[in-house]
Amino acid sequence: QVQLVESGGGLAQAGGSLRLSCAASGRTFGRNAMGWFRQAPGKEREFVAAINWSGGSTDYADSVKGRFTLSRDNAKNTVYLQTNSLKPEDTAVYFCAAATTIAVIRTGTSGYWGQGTQVTVSS
Repeated sequence: QVQLVESGGGLAQAGGSLRLSCAASGRTFGRNAMGWFRQAPGKEREFVAAINWSGGSTDYADSVKGRFTLSRDNAKNTVYLQTNSLKPEDTAVYFCAAATTIAVIRTGTSGYWGQGTQVTVSS
């Protein structure tokens, strides 16, 4: 079992930055790929980024590539999503997810999800 708790969301101006964190509990954290999705009002949940168990491989949606960076600290059971050059269209609730591989994360069928953290970007 893995439980996920997101934090770090808030209000930012366009061009600004936020650092989202996802703290995981459970013995198998270090064996799981981790990822982030987001859901804007009236839209479907979409993939943002994912990282493999070791942190050696990452995958990003085209919309955030070059602006967002995903990293993990297995000693702290935490993944970090550094969001830079934020745009109003980045406004959404951001959800953390855990699964066996990046490929599974991307499908959106992860068995473990956090409750989400709101990110609002003003123009």
